Amino acid sequence: MAQHSRKGAQFQALTANRLADGIVVYLTADDRWSESLQEADVADGKADGEALLARAQATVATNIVVEPYLFEVTRDEDGIRAASVRETIRQAGPTVRLDLGKQAELPGVHR
Repeated sequence: MAQHSRKGAQFQALTANRLADGIVVYLTADDRWSESLQEADVADGKADGEALLARAQATVATNIVVEPYLFEVTRDEDGIRAASVRETIRQAGPTVRLDLGKQAELPGVHR
């Protein structure tokens, strides 16, 4: 499993792609996969991140998601934000037309 965050990252979320349709999803506190980063369970530190990865294994084994990995996030008054451009693009979709797709619905993304 890849990990797309700095080794010392404080806050991390877990993402994967849903196998049925390829949509980017995030693991929630109640072990659901949500299309919204705002619903993601956020790990605080390395041990919490490893626990998130372990919780995802059941859905990997049953072919619900593929390739789960941790990535760095930040928290602010607007909620949870991806710390990297890569994850911001994965969250919002293609950057060709900002008025179409998921990015049209996300406040503050690619504007």
